[in-house]
Amino acid sequence: MNIGWILFALLFWFAAWGLNAFLVRVTVRGRARRMAIDLVVPVIFGVTLLVLWEALVRGLNVPPVLLPPPSLIWERILLSIPNPLWPDFQQTFLKSVLIGYAIGCSVAFVTAIAIDRSPFLKRGLLPVGNFVSALPLVGIAPIMVMWFGFDWPSKAAVVVVMTFFPMLVNTVAGLNATGQMEKDLMRTYAAGYWQTLFKLRLPMAWPFIFNALKINSTLALIGAIVAEFFGTPVVGMGFRISAAIGRLNVDMVWAEIALAAVAGSLFYGVIALIERAITFWHPSIRSGRTR
Repeated sequence: MNIGWILFALLFWFAAWGLNAFLVRVTVRGRARRMAIDLVVPVIFGVTLLVLWEALVRGLNVPPVLLPPPSLIWERILLSIPNPLWPDFQQTFLKSVLIGYAIGCSVAFVTAIAIDRSPFLKRGLLPVGNFVSALPLVGIAPIMVMWFGFDWPSKAAVVVVMTFFPMLVNTVAGLNATGQMEKDLMRTYAAGYWQTLFKLRLPMAWPFIFNALKINSTLALIGAIVAEFFGTPVVGMGFRISAAIGRLNVDMVWAEIALAAVAGSLFYGVIALIERAITFWHPSIRSGRTR
């Protein structure tokens, strides 16, 4: 045991804790300064976790095969960006995740409109959707591999199944969130179903829809990676994790995990930015801008 590393971890933790406690209490004027502080606080917290990880692993002499330090993982990332991290990212994220996400969310959105239009579909499809959402991923993935082959289409199919139901349920709930008073007002203007849908009900449903899009951004990545455990070409994040852990190449496993975490976080962030631009009128967005 190396006491120096452990003492360094404790001192760094208390220093970062004090700095963040000061930043969250400080009063600043201006939106730009407030946004800068809101960005700095989580960055400091994330750096603190990495420093603690590094110091405790080295201080407690944890074997790298059990938990490598972040410095070793970073070195592996730098050495593996051209190959295999970039090909794995292309196979898993650019093909399986994005294509499956787009198909699953768009089909669910159209289905929600059809359900809203037809009470028969509402009574028939929603129970089926509940059933499909309860299917285990480890049971769906092998079947999709048998149906669509070992390449990315089978992983995209798994993503479609995983993203369909959250989008469907949230869109239906959003379409039903419009109050009766607003509907009556549209009727007084002689607005038909489609006019009411596009000018009133869909704008009211945007927060629900974006909530589903953000949830699906993480579900899609998880589904694609897990699906690759059940059959894939010799490329992909899931394949690399499975192959590397079999060789006890733990730093490569963590490098792929870090790549997936960064990709998923950026994907979620892009959707959140689009949400802020479209639903700028929503009270939650307006209160965040006027702080």
